[in-house]
Amino acid sequence: MTSRSKRIFLAICVIVPFIIYCWVYYSAMVKNAPYRFSDFESIELTYGLPGEMLNKYDSKTAEYQYLTKDNRVMKDTVKMRKDDLLYLHRKAMELGFWNVDDDMTTTRTAEADGKNVPRYILKYTYKEKSKEVVLDADYNGTQKMKDAAKSTIDAVITMIAEAQAR
Repeated sequence: MTSRSKRIFLAICVIVPFIIYCWVYYSAMVKNAPYRFSDFESIELTYGLPGEMLNKYDSKTAEYQYLTKDNRVMKDTVKMRKDDLLYLHRKAMELGFWNVDDDMTTTRTAEADGKNVPRYILKYTYKEKSKEVVLDADYNGTQKMKDAAKSTIDAVITMIAEAQAR
């Protein structure tokens, strides 16, 4: 065997199995990803003061209920496009929404405490899984987790406003 044929043989024995291993491993990992947009069903957002959560949106039914500045409850139909939902899915993935705690509420000692602190409930629903996060605006936990949840909620609210303006 010549030197060149030995190198080719060695490359085939090392590189080809490595490529096959990577293809098998990563294709299975991508296929079994926990939150895939192909399995996406809906986004639900509810927010307001804990006693009266009047602001609600559901992307499946496109129903949007919100409280105006003059304290009137308005109902509207706001249909999001597939691109809007894909953007929100990717934004949640980018911000690490799947890794935040489900319960990010502040424990209250008295019933009157936190009565005027906004609460947000955001739920992403997929075919087999769902992720629901409850966040109080004055949550004292890990700042990174709070920022990820709040940024995701802000992105959803902004997208609702953009879809409503169309």
